[in-house]
Amino acid sequence: MDQKKVGALIRALRREKNLTQRALAERLGLSDKAVSKWERGLGCPDISLLADLSAALDVDLAQMLSGGLKSNDFVGGNMKKAKFYVCPVCGNVTLCTGNAAVSCCGRTLEALTPHKAEGADKLHVEEVENDWYVTSSHPMTKDDYISFVAFATGGQMNLIKQYPEWDLQVRLPRRGHGMLYWYSASQGLNYQLL
Repeated sequence: MDQKKVGALIRALRREKNLTQRALAERLGLSDKAVSKWERGLGCPDISLLADLSAALDVDLAQMLSGGLKSNDFVGGNMKKAKFYVCPVCGNVTLCTGNAAVSCCGRTLEALTPHKAEGADKLHVEEVENDWYVTSSHPMTKDDYISFVAFATGGQMNLIKQYPEWDLQVRLPRRGHGMLYWYSASQGLNYQLL
């Protein structure tokens, strides 16, 4: 751990939050001299303070200790390139339009890799009025079910969360061509073109 880099980052984040050294120190129950010492690279915060310090500065603890924040490159607004993250513990679904560090239930999540569905794995899609009507013969058991269905066009995404033990019957607004995504624990993230 580079004390000077960590100190410079603490200083930049403190200023970004419009906090004085004294205000940050009061949040942590310390003197402003301790914060000044860190920012000058003459020492590092005690390990018992790290969680509170990262919370006070709204920064990931690992990135703070590395002494730098990694920014993402702008990837544009194409929703067909969105990334899905699913928590294996609670089933929470997170959608990101670019690269992100995502965590849930204390675990760092990796972006799911979509696989093109073939044959019987495809969802059944038909046009009803001006919507896509989506159904599936996938077993919707408590342990394995399609937990969400999403339809992405260039600039929009509709995501519908599903419940276990309910038949999959979803209506999505038909807005031209796009990608239909769905996720189940046994098959992972799948897609098909509409």
